[in-house]
Amino acid sequence: MSLNKSEKAAVVTEVSAQAARSQTLALAEYRGLTVESLNKLRVDARSKGVYLHVLKNTLARRAVAGTPFEVAQGAMVGPLIYGFSEDAVAAAKVITDFAKTNDKLVIKGGAYAGKELSVDGVKALAAIPSREVLIAQVAGLLKSPIQRMAGVLAAVAEKRGGGAPAEAEAAPPAA
Repeated sequence: MSLNKSEKAAVVTEVSAQAARSQTLALAEYRGLTVESLNKLRVDARSKGVYLHVLKNTLARRAVAGTPFEVAQGAMVGPLIYGFSEDAVAAAKVITDFAKTNDKLVIKGGAYAGKELSVDGVKALAAIPSREVLIAQVAGLLKSPIQRMAGVLAAVAEKRGGGAPAEAEAAPPAA
């Protein structure tokens, strides 16, 4: 079913607004995927905050014109699904993870920070841990020296005082 001119303008406006909020674009060819598989992909994408949309390439080119994703226009050929995400790795991760389990989804490229990504670039971006994992790793790194210092101080205290805190010697009771 084709769209009329006003519907096309609405789609371009919606996708342009999403592109303005996003950091990453990932493109994949979905030829041969079943509706059930596409629905699984959409549910997974939605749960991870990825805007996933099947678009006509001409509308997608208009929507990304003037944005950092304009560099990916060369990869916009064939039946594509477009994944936009505010998180730098989410779109690439969703599409790459789905492509691992479904060989009909073929990664075509993408864009990040105004640079076009090749297939390998999208896969490399997807390999980066998520924001939450990176924050947990930094917290662990910050906690490690404190734990080591506490261990050293406990060992020194144990060596000097025999392990138990030193009790103040009480004066003999006056009789």
